Amino acid sequence: MKLYAHPFSSYCQKVLIALYENGTSFEWCVLGGDQRIAAEHRAAWPIGRMPVLVDGDLTVVEATIIVERLDLHHPGPVRLVPADPREALVARRLDRVFDNYVMTPMQKLVGDALRPADQRDPYGVAEARALLETSYRWLDGELAGREWATSGTFGLADCAAAPALFYADWAHPIGEPFTTLRAYRNRLLARPSFARCVDEARPFRPYFPLGAPDRD
Repeated sequence: MKLYAHPFSSYCQKVLIALYENGTSFEWCVLGGDQRIAAEHRAAWPIGRMPVLVDGDLTVVEATIIVERLDLHHPGPVRLVPADPREALVARRLDRVFDNYVMTPMQKLVGDALRPADQRDPYGVAEARALLETSYRWLDGELAGREWATSGTFGLADCAAAPALFYADWAHPIGEPFTTLRAYRNRLLARPSFARCVDEARPFRPYFPLGAPDRD
């Protein structure tokens, strides 16, 4: 398998966590400089987004779908999607929450910081911060009493949560009252698969436009 990805990308980290959890063998085609790799990536997925997994004759796009394919076709000791369909539905629901209501508003804040000063969107930024606050509050209650995102073991939803909460806390800090969510983020940081992602991305921190804190 070939994975076209960049180590500092949150959605790429989501897939890398899944690969690292099970020690799955793959060739990492790092995007960001090699024109040959960039051309292969564009040929595989003309939309140009990452990550992209090329598995034999099949090109797989969208991080969640890649993780699900890995779980189905390249299983390992860590089951990423629960076998029970009801538990799997819970995992998928939380996966979408982390992507849509944590990662998306975080990216709005980052994207706005990259704009020229006269083209920024204060209203959109305020909306994104409000959504993050609401999401933090809801997740703090939802995750109470759990070690990982679902009632079972580490899996799909945690792969989504780790980079989402990691970068979101940089862009809009998770407040002190949200003790459950803050503790969950710390557990994710201590998970070897995500700790590896964080270390691999460390050289690129100067590019984070909002400033990367030294605490992580």
